[in-house]
Amino acid sequence: MEIKVLGTGCPKCKSLEKLTREVVEKNGIQATITKVEDITEIMKYHIMATPALVVNGKVEIKGRVPSAAEIKEVLSKY
Repeated sequence: MEIKVLGTGCPKCKSLEKLTREVVEKNGIQATITKVEDITEIMKYHIMATPALVVNGKVEIKGRVPSAAEIKEVLSKY
């Protein structure tokens, strides 16, 4: 599974990255997590607000920091 956290480095973006890493580690999920801060790269996903969570190329969550339970639920679909 490939996970990307999109965000330019704001506190919410950092929070989403930290939370995602914790959920993946705690649940033994096999995944590669990448933090994308390049605005040109972020724009390719057609989102208007960061942070965003992208799983296997699909934008799953955008514009907010979800709960750990919500992240786990999204990742469990993959």
